[in-house]
Amino acid sequence: MKPNKEYKSPVAALLWSIIMAGFGQFYNGQYFFGTLLLILEIVFNGFSSLNMSILHSFHGEAQRAHDIFDHQWGLFYPSTYAFSIWHAYNKAIIINYQQEEKDPPKETYLTGFFIAFVVGMNVGVYYHHYFLVHIRFFTFLSSPIFNGLLFGIICGIVGHFLEKYIKHKWN
Repeated sequence: MKPNKEYKSPVAALLWSIIMAGFGQFYNGQYFFGTLLLILEIVFNGFSSLNMSILHSFHGEAQRAHDIFDHQWGLFYPSTYAFSIWHAYNKAIIINYQQEEKDPPKETYLTGFFIAFVVGMNVGVYYHHYFLVHIRFFTFLSSPIFNGLLFGIICGIVGHFLEKYIKHKWN
């Protein structure tokens, strides 16, 4: 009996992982790995007080968001989050190739974006206090959450185009 050849949408896997680390792996049928990533998400989120920091950030209380956020735990979060998204997307592509009985691609996708995204988020989270103390004009950036996301997205876009440029030059 042949196994069920169900198409796995890489975009759906990516979106499920954006919702919560590990959900994209559940979508792809990787229950053990998804559970591991979900546990890491819960641990890093809980010990860093990320959700409370997000709440204070959306209420415009940058100083409270800064005070409640535990940076030592919070700096683990972007890596787990981005890896979960990147892995789910690429694994869905590999699953589809395997179901079509083709060799999976040798390259991975969106690697430059997610590596730069992690670096940008960590830089943004770590240096958000600079905007809190020195540059009052950008008060929304004084939140570790908003600053981390902004720097992560900017660096991710730069990383994506840098990866494309390097691949283009090497091929």
